[in-house]
Amino acid sequence: MSRHPTRPNAENCTLEELETAANATPSRRSYVRMMAIKAMILGVSHEQVAELFAVNRDTVSRWVRCFNQRGIDGLIERPHRGRPPKIGAERGKEFEEVVLHPEHVNETHWTGRKFHGYLTKHCQVEVGYSTVMRWLQNEGIGLKVPRSWPDGQDEEKRKAFIEQIREFLKDHGIDLWFLDECGVEGDPRPRRRFAKKGDKIRQPYCGAHIRMSVTGVVCPRTGEFYALEFSHSDAQIFRIFLEHANRDIPFQRRRNVLILDNASWHKSTSLDWGHFEPIFLPPYSPDLNPIERLWLIMKAQWFSDFYAKTNEQLIDRLTLALRWLIERKSENSKTCAIPTEI
Repeated sequence: MSRHPTRPNAENCTLEELETAANATPSRRSYVRMMAIKAMILGVSHEQVAELFAVNRDTVSRWVRCFNQRGIDGLIERPHRGRPPKIGAERGKEFEEVVLHPEHVNETHWTGRKFHGYLTKHCQVEVGYSTVMRWLQNEGIGLKVPRSWPDGQDEEKRKAFIEQIREFLKDHGIDLWFLDECGVEGDPRPRRRFAKKGDKIRQPYCGAHIRMSVTGVVCPRTGEFYALEFSHSDAQIFRIFLEHANRDIPFQRRRNVLILDNASWHKSTSLDWGHFEPIFLPPYSPDLNPIERLWLIMKAQWFSDFYAKTNEQLIDRLTLALRWLIERKSENSKTCAIPTEI
């Protein structure tokens, strides 16, 4: 049997038919399945679809098989036998609107217990707490910490930048490189872990404020990653990085466009860009720089529950982490893949 996952058969329907069916279906599960198939037809991998829709790869493969065998009909959720659900489809839409927008009922936020109380007391729904939590899970609703988002973004500049990236991607003589600096501290990054109720788990920390800075670049097409460690970031440090990067990186294409943010040292007039052609990101747009994802993975893999008592310990750990990133080219290419909407 082939190890490569089956791709959806695009001849079963057009993308327009798939999207129309998804918008018409009353079932959220059917909608998710259709959007997953659409994403894969557009070129998104099984792994990325599984991560995007919070399912495993076997589930994605099953959706593909159903679609290939029966087309759109194979993605439609069939009625289940057994007792009718305590929260039906009609009231479910009403409750979904309430849970996603608590301000509509003069609430600031929900917890599971609080929302269950609202349903039983104010909506007169005879339903248990576990049933409410299971319904929320089935609807793909969970508690999330909002991501901080800058208020100074310029949408026109972002659209112009995205259009420029699209044009670069059409030219097979151009490689896109994305650059960013990352600060790494010696204090631990505690992560959630299982513990018994009442246990007080602890994570030691040094408190010496040990810190290192990394300047790195990545090429999403090849997964090539290059980085240097520094004590801080400024124009002189950045000149040193450019000098070494131009000397050490095995450039494969005639043009190498370097995309970076608007830090003051990136715009120093004394910089020698070498092989690179700099293009600056729109203001407050780190989401358009895929190297940010590498920093998150590196910190989660190497600096969660780790702390350094000395600067040397932090440097040793950081060196191992950067070597790990350098060696995972194929994974880097997937992690830093430029989104299909660009």
